[in-house]
Amino acid sequence: MHSGTDRGTLRLGRREFTAYEPVIMAIVNRTPDSFYDQGATFHDEPALARVEQAVAEGAAIIDIGGVKAGPGEEVTAEEEARRTVGFVAEVRRRFPDVVISVDTWRHDVGAAVCEAGADVLNDAWGGVDPKLAEVAARYGAGLVCTHAGGVEPRTRPHRIAYDDVMADILRVTVGLAERAVALGVRPDGIMIDPGHDFGKNTRHSLEATRRLAEMSDTGWPVLVSLSNKDFVGETLDRPVKERVIGTLATTAVSAWLGARVYRVHEVAETRQVLDMVASIAGHRAPAVARRGLA
Repeated sequence: MHSGTDRGTLRLGRREFTAYEPVIMAIVNRTPDSFYDQGATFHDEPALARVEQAVAEGAAIIDIGGVKAGPGEEVTAEEEARRTVGFVAEVRRRFPDVVISVDTWRHDVGAAVCEAGADVLNDAWGGVDPKLAEVAARYGAGLVCTHAGGVEPRTRPHRIAYDDVMADILRVTVGLAERAVALGVRPDGIMIDPGHDFGKNTRHSLEATRRLAEMSDTGWPVLVSLSNKDFVGETLDRPVKERVIGTLATTAVSAWLGARVYRVHEVAETRQVLDMVASIAGHRAPAVARRGLA
């Protein structure tokens, strides 16, 4: 397995994750129109059941989103907060040790969810609201710094081009991470994300995956959000519900190249992939070892 320059402990909420401990972040969408589950966890009870299942299957982080990433009906900051703040508080009450992340680009929503108990702000749109990092600093929250190609939130890239996509990813994500530290965000709570599909075409996302070790070599923990995305679908020519195998293959490659946090829909399957890669790399013992011993 690839080894970055400084794989230190990652501290999020009440949890500490050591250098070679893969971390699963389970997606719980509080939206009626999410691309994958089509609103299955929009209402409280199914969403809480999803949290319980994800934790039981090995997720350490629950990532709660109140706005669909793609184009759709406008969701105001007030509506986003209505969908997320109370739910964060209830998850915090029921699962005191789980790390709660909220996927938002808005600083006012970020402050509200931190007040309710969120531990991480997942800024998937790459610092479009520069005050979000200030909120993370104020509340002692972790922060995900993402490359989104400079596109506006909830828009799709159109004929976007890079001289060197990984060079741009590194420039943006490391820059955001260093700015966050300067603002007072804890360095051991910051992750960088190449932003698969965000501001990228399929070839860009494949190259970002292929060169992921360059991100790991920065020393910042790398988060990847690969689950059932369009670059997987286009690569294999598969619809949304038939992208799990491609997602898991990409997860295995990302693990080998040094990613540490995995934002996913399928927790149990991802757990098996990550455990297998860790065992092959020598960072995890087999769960049982009977073969050849009897």
